[in-house]
Amino acid sequence: MSKVGVPKEIKNNEYRVALTLAGTSAMVAQGHTVYVEKNAGVGSGIADKEYEKAGAKILPDAKSVFGEADMIMKVKEPQASEVAMLKKGQLLFTYLHLAAEPKLAHDLAKTGATCIAYETVQLANGSLPLLTPMSEIAGRLSTQIGANYLEKPMGGRGILLGGVPGVEPGRVIIIGGGVVGTNAAKIALGLGARVTLFDLNLDRLRYLDDIFNGQVRTVFSVGHYLEEALPSADLVIGAVLLPGKQAPRVITRDMLKKMKEGSVIVDVSVDQGGCIETIHATTHSDPIYTVDGVVHYGVANIPGAVPWTSTRALTNATMPYALKLAKLGYKACLDDPALEKGVNIHEGEIVHPGVKEACESLATAK
Repeated sequence: MSKVGVPKEIKNNEYRVALTLAGTSAMVAQGHTVYVEKNAGVGSGIADKEYEKAGAKILPDAKSVFGEADMIMKVKEPQASEVAMLKKGQLLFTYLHLAAEPKLAHDLAKTGATCIAYETVQLANGSLPLLTPMSEIAGRLSTQIGANYLEKPMGGRGILLGGVPGVEPGRVIIIGGGVVGTNAAKIALGLGARVTLFDLNLDRLRYLDDIFNGQVRTVFSVGHYLEEALPSADLVIGAVLLPGKQAPRVITRDMLKKMKEGSVIVDVSVDQGGCIETIHATTHSDPIYTVDGVVHYGVANIPGAVPWTSTRALTNATMPYALKLAKLGYKACLDDPALEKGVNIHEGEIVHPGVKEACESLATAK
């Protein structure tokens, strides 16, 4: 049986927690010991007393949790102080997004821990079951966030996305028709905006045209046509994903200059390096900056803003895999092809092909 540790998240304004009460009860019922750091669940509405009632043991600090556990469950990538506490043979199960963080990848490899990334666990059909719930939330929030920053006091043009009778609505461009882009489009349509969605997969565009009943304008490719569309955009949402790899830059600095002053970019793919040349990661406490008059929002943990919802959505998806890992350790990855694709770091090496390629590419570029 395993000792499962749940530390309190320490990334800027990160209020999620990796294990809910239901997950704790399931772990304990299977004979595992669950160690939860004091106040780890408070931001998600889960008190220490509730964890104890579910069978967990509360420890005073992260050092105690890392020291006791065979397997660490987190939400976001480990920060420097957490990397220092990882040990050889320990399992780490969390979001990593290492394609844009080569130093972190190499630092994790040096610990000797096996690091399994939620975002690269992949089913045979290509879907990403542990990324999907957060992509749904990030997609929906991206439109809300963009609408907020279009307000004049927030630095935007002063556009109401839905418009009013007699005044045309705002225009939204979404780059990428996956889970993030689809959910962003749902909210944008719900607000009454005019939505154009770009993607390189014709079958996906056909599907989106069908489910949105033609209300979303779908466009193949993101080069010439995207450049033509940008001058009319009020809000651009970056939703490009190549699993495990760095996001391609589809909007260059020169293209950005064609956008209207006070327009807004929300790049959800920033945790994989971003699909906008001028984007860089920001935080919930300092979320935006302006380049060439365009407001840039680059928060890398968008779902952390709604922890009550996102913690529960995340753990609904992660728990079946977490239970396998707690029971079998690394062997679970050899028995489950989806989990095997989640392994990014093992025995001191970067083993995920996409992450390895991205890290080598960034190292060469420097």
